[in-house]
Amino acid sequence: MATIDPFVLRHLADLQPMLYWLDEDPLEPESHSALIENINADLCIVGAGYTGLWTALLAKERDPDREVVILEQRETGAGASGRNGGFCNSSLTHGFSNGYRRFRREMRTIERLGRENLDAIEETIKKYNIECDWERTGELRVAVTKWQLDGMQEEASLRNEYGDNVEVLSKEQIQSRVKSPTYQGALFDHDGTALVDPARLVWGLEKVCISLGVKIFENSKVEWLEEKEDQVVVHTPYGAVTAAKVALATNVFKSLVRSARKYVITVYDFQLVTEPLTKEQRKSIGWKDREGISDAGNQFHYYRLNKEGGILWGGYEAIYNFRGKVRQEYEFDAATYATLASNFLKTFPQLEGIRFTHGWGGAIDTCTRFSPFWGKAHGGKVVYVMGYTGLGVAATRFGAATMLDLLDGKKTERTKLKMVRRKPLPFPPEPFRYLFIWVTQWSIYRADQHEGRRNLWLRILDKTGLGFDS
Repeated sequence: MATIDPFVLRHLADLQPMLYWLDEDPLEPESHSALIENINADLCIVGAGYTGLWTALLAKERDPDREVVILEQRETGAGASGRNGGFCNSSLTHGFSNGYRRFRREMRTIERLGRENLDAIEETIKKYNIECDWERTGELRVAVTKWQLDGMQEEASLRNEYGDNVEVLSKEQIQSRVKSPTYQGALFDHDGTALVDPARLVWGLEKVCISLGVKIFENSKVEWLEEKEDQVVVHTPYGAVTAAKVALATNVFKSLVRSARKYVITVYDFQLVTEPLTKEQRKSIGWKDREGISDAGNQFHYYRLNKEGGILWGGYEAIYNFRGKVRQEYEFDAATYATLASNFLKTFPQLEGIRFTHGWGGAIDTCTRFSPFWGKAHGGKVVYVMGYTGLGVAATRFGAATMLDLLDGKKTERTKLKMVRRKPLPFPPEPFRYLFIWVTQWSIYRADQHEGRRNLWLRILDKTGLGFDS
């Protein structure tokens, strides 16, 4: 830490290693008991994050008489669902460009389904009166170097042709919205992103599920699955659920389907939150429309205003630990916080002296195509979805709906998609996996330092369909 600029460290002096969204929120519901008996259900869901809760909610809406049980190893929303930045984006493919490169022939359908999915989330929030600070603000993807502007106009034209509503902003136009000396221009997505309090969304979905008759058991880690004739027995330390169908919504945690594990790795993403801005500070940056913002680089920041008028600032470095283990001690990283703070002050030098109050990290499951994939096991009685790559706040609802289609044997517009029918390329085993990721991340960093030029390694990955770009 001695090499870090003391000027930057002054802004981190009061940082608390805690999750901003969970800081004394009165809307947090009571905890649920663990499963201590053997019970039966029509549908057993493993995981009580966004994917699991959406699966339960949609299952009950489709069939109110269906007996639905959720098993959660910790507490509801304890994983990525309760600790993300609250960007609810319509993209189902981790951005249009990534999806267009991989699923070009069906991208028009995917984009439409993504917009319909985001609208459906908003309708659900209104229908059930979920208090989650929902704001349909849109998003600005800002160019902080000239090379990042290249291709934005072409992307905007293509996306609008495919049904999106985006426009390119000049340097003067973006500066009139948000003032930063680094901004050279931006791509403005008018209505494809909403901002939300992620923890409150989890709790709201949880309450809706309970009201619909879903049973939730916390502190009930699933240890193994046992196929028994036409049912599956889901075993926990103190009990079991025997169900006709099982939906796995385990995200970063080791999949109960061994063959699925090779497709995902776990990386850690970190965020900071500032104290509320004063009127003078807010005036110095503008931002009156409260849009979500992200950088256009390969390594990018995402940031937004919270309900108290502070700034949430995250992203840039995704840290992979050897063997991709998920551990609580990985959720705090002093060096990464210093990097985040330094880049924040370069973006908003007019906010010099502001205090960062909260800092935390969280695990993200990613795959080689950066977007969710699905799979079946135990003769189709078990279905899983994973690989959201940090853009899953909205995509989890689509993932859940598709998982239900597959479990129910329904042929729908969703299940016909190539992105649903095919899996990504697997990662190599360790220690080659660690070396592969390290070389790729180094190459991405170099690309950002050299006007986006991708070296031989990245070009090889592009041609083989791996194409790391974030």
